[in-house]
Amino acid sequence: MSGTAIIYDCEFATAPGAPQRFWCGPNDPDPIVFQIGAVRMSLDAPFQSLARFEVLIRPLDRTGAPLVLDPLNARLTGVTPDRLDAEGVTLAEALDRFAAFAGQDRMWAWGKDEFNMMAISCYVAGIAPPIPAHRFGNAPELFLAAGVPLDVIHGLRSNTMLDHFGLSLPDARGHDALGDARMVTEVLRHLMQEGQLDPDLLTGSQS
Repeated sequence: MSGTAIIYDCEFATAPGAPQRFWCGPNDPDPIVFQIGAVRMSLDAPFQSLARFEVLIRPLDRTGAPLVLDPLNARLTGVTPDRLDAEGVTLAEALDRFAAFAGQDRMWAWGKDEFNMMAISCYVAGIAPPIPAHRFGNAPELFLAAGVPLDVIHGLRSNTMLDHFGLSLPDARGHDALGDARMVTEVLRHLMQEGQLDPDLLTGSQS
């Protein structure tokens, strides 16, 4: 059984009002990934973060042309076009790097980010997803198992949940993939330290 788990987050293309329209507006971009961040956490007390991962992706539209992100993306995430140009890699390379970082660990996000990161992005790019769906888990299920009420879970967001649990991580930026992954990791660590969450659940062995 693995003694570690991966907590990840991704940021994907959006525009003002796009989430409310479910990305159906005539000028809304395909919601493809441009940043992945992740943390490897120990499942042994005190449940420390062991390693971090981040990669930027140069997004391409469904014709293969560079996707010009709406300025909202940079305002939310801090990922500017200049950073994407300087640090971005292809989607295939980014997913291969992420798969190598994850190894055999189960991967958890606040929500089902794998749909944007793998299903939508890989479909648009015309490549096969390199990580199967069964490797991913939805972190709200862990919160429910830890006894967090369902109505509370529905109101939590990865970038704001620290406040709800009386925790802080001052150097983690919200809406940044690595920052959000670190925040979720910190809350999971707290729940395991308090004895509310069985660490084995993060391996998928009891799901």
